[in-house]
Amino acid sequence: MFDLYFRQYGFIAIFAGLALVVPLGMILISWILSKVTIRPHMPNSIKQSVYECGFEPISGPWNQFNFRYYPVALLFIIFDLEVVFLFPWAVSFGAMSREFGIFILIEVVVFIGILALGWIYALKKNVLNW
Repeated sequence: MFDLYFRQYGFIAIFAGLALVVPLGMILISWILSKVTIRPHMPNSIKQSVYECGFEPISGPWNQFNFRYYPVALLFIIFDLEVVFLFPWAVSFGAMSREFGIFILIEVVVFIGILALGWIYALKKNVLNW
């Protein structure tokens, strides 16, 4: 029994080892190949400029975004994750409703209700009004 239990830790150790060795190996190989001059290195101002689809850059590479975009992005992430949780529920609703009855439906209605309260709160705070 303990052999099977500790064998699972062996898989975790192998995974952790590979998680360290693979990225470090890629960095080491990249560093070694950068020391070997197999390609020409001729920097100039055009090659080192910011690329904007073939046009001259309008501003510098570090632009500040208006803060009003962040709440919209957060709302998108929240409601996008809602779909991630609702899709598996919708797929397995028929099988689960036979076993758990109305409890499954009430649980999802409460979940959607909490998200609706968050949406109403965002509308009251004028998060989406520009």
